[in-house]
Amino acid sequence: MAAMRAAPPPSGASLALLCFFLLCSSEPLLAGDIPTTLEGPFTPVTVPLDKSFRGNAVDLPDTDRRVQRTVSDFEPEQISVSLSSSYDSVWISWITGEYQIGDDITPLDPNSVGSVVYYVGSGSGQSHRATGYSLIYNQLYPFEGLENYTSGIIHHVRLKGLKPSTLYSYQCGDPSIAMSEVYYFTTMPVTGPSSYPSRVAVVGDLGLTYNTTSTVGHMLSNHPDLALLIGDVCYANLYLTNGTGADCYSCSFPHTPIRETYQPRWDYWGRYMQPLVSKVPIMVVEGDHEIEEQAENQTFVAYSSRFAFPSKESGSSSTFYYSFNAGGIHFLMLGAYISYNKSSDQYRWLEKDLAKVNREVTPWLVATWHSPWYSTYTTHYRDAECMRVAMEDLLYSYGVDVVFNGHVHAYERSNRVYNYTLDPCGPVHITVGDGGNREKMAITHADEPGNCPDPSTTPDAYMGGFCAFNFTSGPAKGNFCWDRQPEYSAYRESSFGHGIFEVKNETHALWTWHRNQDLYKYAGDVIYIVRQPDKCPIKGKRNF
Repeated sequence: MAAMRAAPPPSGASLALLCFFLLCSSEPLLAGDIPTTLEGPFTPVTVPLDKSFRGNAVDLPDTDRRVQRTVSDFEPEQISVSLSSSYDSVWISWITGEYQIGDDITPLDPNSVGSVVYYVGSGSGQSHRATGYSLIYNQLYPFEGLENYTSGIIHHVRLKGLKPSTLYSYQCGDPSIAMSEVYYFTTMPVTGPSSYPSRVAVVGDLGLTYNTTSTVGHMLSNHPDLALLIGDVCYANLYLTNGTGADCYSCSFPHTPIRETYQPRWDYWGRYMQPLVSKVPIMVVEGDHEIEEQAENQTFVAYSSRFAFPSKESGSSSTFYYSFNAGGIHFLMLGAYISYNKSSDQYRWLEKDLAKVNREVTPWLVATWHSPWYSTYTTHYRDAECMRVAMEDLLYSYGVDVVFNGHVHAYERSNRVYNYTLDPCGPVHITVGDGGNREKMAITHADEPGNCPDPSTTPDAYMGGFCAFNFTSGPAKGNFCWDRQPEYSAYRESSFGHGIFEVKNETHALWTWHRNQDLYKYAGDVIYIVRQPDKCPIKGKRNF
């Protein structure tokens, strides 16, 4: 396949036309200003750093009205919607009661407040009632001087028997104590090859900064039907338990006996996000900032407690990995911080899940996890190589179309790639770890002179293992890094933003990446991702 240069972001009249099609057209635009993956692989493009835009990566303070508690006693707050494994079911989550932090805390009794949701589908007039379960969690430290935390009461209620593409109103709470205001959500379209959510927002490493507010504002303006958060949620672990924060924890607090975390920032994040996630379902997968070590070697407790996951519905025994359908898309949410080798529970679950996918029903197969396999930035360069070695063959054999990752705080889109080699049947890998968190933006590239990391620094600090060796073939043979932007990297740019994924039909999906510094309707990167089932047939496992 001949190499072509990726089309640069359009300008002037062509940009205005592009914006019209992005906002108004419901049909695929298969020619004109928008390139397609059929024209690839593209010659790699690096957009120079815009030094005038470095963003204001400062966390929202607890005095900001958007993160302050506006309810009293046991009124519901931090209300959110997430999907079950199919359109006919969703989860409603919320919190009642206030958290406590300090030396002397008394956990609330989760059985003291009911978990009830009343909901009505548009046009039916019939009210339904669902009940669920509640829990609290603690973040405890075995060292004197560190403040412990206990959460408010977290509620999760699953609604069942829902109709596809239907607007529902709902109220949540305990009818004997307090119910929420009326909120609304729309169910996913029916599972099938001809129906898709209009827009899926994709963002990673979001945090809770003034950059985050720009990202979320743009996402709201793009009217998504679903939001994917690819790890690293609120960055509570950039703080000590007394609320003192830093851009770099290890730099500022090198002598702490344990990696501390300021759990109230989870509550701030839940309050800030409520206007979006109370109406747009959000699906989350864990990142490294959700590890949050505490007493008795517990980890990921806040992440696993605060969100509802369709784990059981999709046959998973873990909150770290699960799957769900949204119309004709099957999403795989995989865990980069739990065992992924071929003897692991996750790998065996993934094999079973992939074997059940019917591409006649869900033609699109999209996979997400936090740490990217194909990033060319110096930060986190090849530190997920062991996961790639373990899982890439399996995902390739079942024809995954697109992979979304975070972790690296920049944007990058690959050509279709498999095993570091251009492959017309490989997935497109997209890194969107540019949501706006407090840590520094990734700027330098491993292929630039003097930037190639020492291989000994690249193993994942949490999962361990070392799999990133020098390349044995291709243009980088004998080297740990390329000496130029790798041919598998199609487009890269350091900026804050988010992406919108719009599947148009069984073969075409429009991907747009929106930078925070632009007006929301402008696209910094845009391409049609095109499936070729005739040239890349899926018949069980593809032969290598």
